Amino acid sequence: MDNSPSKKVWLKFKRNKLALSGLIFILLLMLIGVLGYLIMPDNSPNANIMHLQLTNKKPGQSFKFLIVSRNAKVKQVNFFHRMLYGQEPNLKSIPITSYQILNNTILVREYIGEDEKAEETKYDLKELCPSCTPLSKLGTPEMLFAKKNIYTKTFLLGTDIYGRDLLSRLILGIRVSLSVGLMAVLISLIIGISLGVVAGFFGGKVDAAISWFMNVVWSLPSLLLVIAISFALGKGFWQIFIAVGLSTWVDVARLVRGQVMALKEVEFVEAARALGFSTTRTIVKHILPNIAGPILVVASANFASAILLETGLSFLGFGAQPPMPSWGSMIKEHFGYIIMDAAYLAVLPGLAIMLTVYAFNVLAIGLRDAFDVKGQNVTV
Repeated sequence: MDNSPSKKVWLKFKRNKLALSGLIFILLLMLIGVLGYLIMPDNSPNANIMHLQLTNKKPGQSFKFLIVSRNAKVKQVNFFHRMLYGQEPNLKSIPITSYQILNNTILVREYIGEDEKAEETKYDLKELCPSCTPLSKLGTPEMLFAKKNIYTKTFLLGTDIYGRDLLSRLILGIRVSLSVGLMAVLISLIIGISLGVVAGFFGGKVDAAISWFMNVVWSLPSLLLVIAISFALGKGFWQIFIAVGLSTWVDVARLVRGQVMALKEVEFVEAARALGFSTTRTIVKHILPNIAGPILVVASANFASAILLETGLSFLGFGAQPPMPSWGSMIKEHFGYIIMDAAYLAVLPGLAIMLTVYAFNVLAIGLRDAFDVKGQNVTV
């Protein structure tokens, strides 16, 4: 029977059903985020295909589209490129309500609204569908045209104010939130662990100077600090990683400092010193592995904080820039519809933020209980 500490932690964690559910939810989000464009209805880069005629359409509505042109110069990318960056569309289409073929002419009535009727537009059959001729052996012109130039698309979660597929942009927003959270946490861990270990292990004036610096940063409101860093670095997706990471390291540093101060006097550290081990080896091999649990707990909590900071920045216009979809920017674009009959446009990304942050918080609580760090300086 495996009685290793990690096995015991996992068994204890599994008994917390809420925390386990949070972990499963996060893993599901990660899977959806990785697959990304492969499972999105709109797999164009940034899910940015607009149909202004279809602004603010309710979830579940279906529309018929006519392909009016194709671009043979668009390169078909490979599987991994499509999964990461999407596929540039090689056709242009418009929503229609009806069409009919008369000889070599197609009469199309474009969709312009539920209660409005557009004038019929004429298209040359040979231009839209060169193979759709009366002499074709593959079928009648009507059958070929319907097969090659007409398709129906259902918007499961409706469309936004620009006629873009809301579901696709919500899925792509997962990547933005999780990637910002991950990179920000990594940056905060690198800075926080480094400064915390130095302050806690060496003490004295080094500890006083680092603690003073931590208190200065701690006293600044996180959102204002991130905005200030964003002003210095500029607006953009990659700048957000750094800005959020530089504002969340203090929690890690304070925790690590306290843990190292408590552990540096215990017997196994004294034994390492007596054996002549270097300071670096003592810290890396003997101290850090023994405080991994509390660090993991605070990292989980900081992940939730990083997502909230990113969405707040995007709402204020400092985060991911259009047309890149972010849950915060989606709320910014649609918050005015909350008091109208399209509240779901802002509620859905808000709900996604709430569930994701809640999942990370219950995960952090579950890890805290599993590692038994209740009595230590860990705030969730």
